[in-house]
Amino acid sequence: MTCPHLSYRTEAGGKSFDHERAYCAVMEAFCTPMQADVCNDRFAFDHRDHCEIFQEHEAEEYPVGETTRPPEVEVLKPDREG
Repeated sequence: MTCPHLSYRTEAGGKSFDHERAYCAVMEAFCTPMQADVCNDRFAFDHRDHCEIFQEHEAEEYPVGETTRPPEVEVLKPDREG
């Protein structure tokens, strides 16, 4: 079963792409391809067991929109100021 917080988008945060990319609603940011593999339960991964974002969110320990992913993901977040 795919993570319920995963979707595929061509745009978010003022950025647009030619193709759909994995987007995490909890992080409010695009995922890396490796993270998308976990979210999609590929290669013997299970998002409930292997995704710390999912686990923290389920335990209500992860503030929505907090990005702890690499900088290349963070730059795609929408500007919250202004």
